[in-house]
Amino acid sequence: MAGWNVHNGTAVSLPQANVDTDQLIPARFMSVPRSEGYGPYLLHDLRRDDGGGLRPDFLLNTCPEASVIVSRRNFGSGSSREAAVYALVDAGIRAVIAPSFGDIFAANAVNNGLLPAEVDEDTCKALEAGLENGPCDIRIDVGARRLTLGAMSATFVLDDSWAIKLINGWDDIDLTRNHGVAIAVFKHIRSQTAPWAWPAAAD
Repeated sequence: MAGWNVHNGTAVSLPQANVDTDQLIPARFMSVPRSEGYGPYLLHDLRRDDGGGLRPDFLLNTCPEASVIVSRRNFGSGSSREAAVYALVDAGIRAVIAPSFGDIFAANAVNNGLLPAEVDEDTCKALEAGLENGPCDIRIDVGARRLTLGAMSATFVLDDSWAIKLINGWDDIDLTRNHGVAIAVFKHIRSQTAPWAWPAAAD
């Protein structure tokens, strides 16, 4: 997975709270091989009318180049399906900005290079206002925890370890390996101070 620190893209608004993982990718599409891409199924039922046609008033339909979504609280709630993140990533989404996220969704997002940028409610409302007239250019700086939408600049919350993973393109194993020297030192000291805690050497 390629890491990233700064992203310049196009943001759209999805002014809806509690967008859960079943909305992000309905369960009936879960049998599709990942190799085929999950992008076409992103928000499938919200993007289509009763006849299955794409709704012209849904911004992700009229702005397929969008790479950032501004939404409301509790984004990614519901089941733990990682396919919800796959659908966003495969559709070209690099970041979701919201006041809060489902815990498992947020962790899955970071492990797949997708930024869950947490902002307060007032900032979210201001970003929505900036997108009332349609998509807008956005710049996101992970290291600085800062985003710029038009003339508006704001900060977002992101755990330090998650920022490291996103910037370097790391997963949990990579993050652990980064502490390899410290782990080796601890192992050596521990083996000297608590020899009883170690299994006996094989004959």
